[in-house]
Amino acid sequence: MKPSIFNANDIRGVVNGPGTEWTSEDACRIGAAYAEISGLAGHSFVLGHDMRAGSAEFATAFAEGAASRSAEPIWLGLTSTDQLWFASGSFNLSGVQFTASHNPAEYTGIKFCLPGAQPVAPDFLEALAHRAHQLVDEEVGERALSMEHRDTLEDYAGYLLSLVPLTDIRPLKVVVDAGNGMAGHTVHAIFDPLPVHLVGLYLDLDGSFPNHPPNPLVPENLRDAQERVVAEGADMGLVFDGDADRCFLIDERGEVVAPSIITALIAESLLRREPGARVVVNTITSTVVAEVVAENGGELLTSRVGHTFMKALMAEHDAVFGGEHSAHYYFRDFWGADTGMLAALHVMALVGDRTANHNSATLSELVSGYDRYSASGELNFTVDSVPPVLEAVKRAFANRGTLDHIDDGLTVRQPGGPLGAWWFNLRASNTEPLLRLNVEAPDIRTMQAIRDDVIDIITTSRDDTTPEETQ
Repeated sequence: MKPSIFNANDIRGVVNGPGTEWTSEDACRIGAAYAEISGLAGHSFVLGHDMRAGSAEFATAFAEGAASRSAEPIWLGLTSTDQLWFASGSFNLSGVQFTASHNPAEYTGIKFCLPGAQPVAPDFLEALAHRAHQLVDEEVGERALSMEHRDTLEDYAGYLLSLVPLTDIRPLKVVVDAGNGMAGHTVHAIFDPLPVHLVGLYLDLDGSFPNHPPNPLVPENLRDAQERVVAEGADMGLVFDGDADRCFLIDERGEVVAPSIITALIAESLLRREPGARVVVNTITSTVVAEVVAENGGELLTSRVGHTFMKALMAEHDAVFGGEHSAHYYFRDFWGADTGMLAALHVMALVGDRTANHNSATLSELVSGYDRYSASGELNFTVDSVPPVLEAVKRAFANRGTLDHIDDGLTVRQPGGPLGAWWFNLRASNTEPLLRLNVEAPDIRTMQAIRDDVIDIITTSRDDTTPEETQ
């Protein structure tokens, strides 16, 4: 197995083709290492997998490795990632989900959590990688595997529906693009009891992703849902990533609603129920969220990018809600874990609220007051080495704003000046070999000027960089 499969938040790597990075035998060793360093001998944990080719095989191998160290896996079978978080939370057991989220079809990966869907420690993956590599030359997984099987789909759906008042909403028409991912497994269990007319796109589970890649951060992957919303006269569209823990929303006009705006919308709704509550965002969430939280009497906390860091800060401060620019949404009522489906239900409840909206409010009307800034979306660059590029940008902007060089790369903020207030963040991806740029300003001309300045520095410092807009 290649060391590169172990990332800051999870494991991801190519499992077939000439670039294979890990095998089912490696998954077995990782399972043994997981049981050892987690102290699971004689204890149970929940184990699920997505629809990717190889996920079930790799999950079974992992279970064999864990069982060889006397751990007792509970097999959940096909699960979305937030369904796995639900199982961990409701059973109060550690959890393991085999998924590569939005990565291409040739990838498989693993996400982990502690009992109660809590995040693993920051050094967990480093320790796991170290022990798994020590086991490379050992025979692991010879013990016969016998697992308890549980189906959690009905209970998961029932729990989500218990958290949001939806039974009395006006009838809604909702387009759901599952991208052949795990939302196709969960959406009927959740939507069928509701006054919702579901228009499904690519609900069939297919890990080859024949219709479009399972990454809603890429604008092209949203277009089918955008067009279908308009054609159907739907109230909104939902586009999920491969493991269905993220959800992008599309308004009735076919326009994508930025995840930061959805974060502001849900934050305001929850702060009305619980004044003074805390809300968590990451370092590149729009300024509008901070403004909305302050306007509604809440307290804002800022985390590093990534679900393990967001969850840890949520738990530490008992935050009611958290949102990231990438459409991860976290809820205290869901053990502080991320669930795109619950975020979608909250928005559906707001759009369908008969009393507050008198059957007339659309999603675009609900979010119109939050569209206060112009954002670049996330721009990706392939570079040979990140530090020299960050240093070049840092030097160029040393006298143009306040520089914050932290774990999430470089953030530069200018609260005022000739171009007005703006900020940008340039950081290395936690999951892919990319450098990511996000820019925000009060107007599009300022945003474009700052964006182009940063891109010029990146491209001149590394001639082989290639930008690709992802939102």
